[in-house]
Amino acid sequence: MAGGPASSQEETVQLTKIRDFFMHFNKISEMCFTDCVWDFTTRDVRDKEEKCANLCLEKFLKASNRISQRFQEHQMMANESAMAAMKK
Repeated sequence: MAGGPASSQEETVQLTKIRDFFMHFNKISEMCFTDCVWDFTTRDVRDKEEKCANLCLEKFLKASNRISQRFQEHQMMANESAMAAMKK
């Protein structure tokens, strides 16, 4: 049964992931835009604005990466503790 409940669940999970990605993308874009773009007298993006936006995004990505690493470390420690407890 190709279109069964499992397939529907997978589609729902994928749509949720896509929605979450775009929500985060929009949030970061708005945050960096608000912080970095201040000159609306021209259509061109000023060098300072572009540099600020790039640094803003880079900082956010580095922080997100670090948080993910720490979460993985924490999960590994919790799993090891659970395995040790099960062996006792």
